[in-house]
Amino acid sequence: MISEEKKKGIEQEARNLLKNFSKSLGKVKLSEKRKNNAEVGGFRKEVEGEKCDADFRRIMFQNAPNKNDNCIIAEKKEW
Repeated sequence: MISEEKKKGIEQEARNLLKNFSKSLGKVKLSEKRKNNAEVGGFRKEVEGEKCDADFRRIMFQNAPNKNDNCIIAEKKEW
């Protein structure tokens, strides 16, 4: 357990860090965004994709440990 005195010290240190950080942010100079470029970039246009190979699809579904009809069930962030 942390004593009350140590808690107060940690809180004070956190306040000082936030105060110094906000002062540093106030000194940052940001360039203005170009107003004439209204279109947002970095996105591709959706088009009809290529038809997949039936054998490839069959093999993919055979190798998938968890599947449900037309979907492969996969875990997230388990690398």
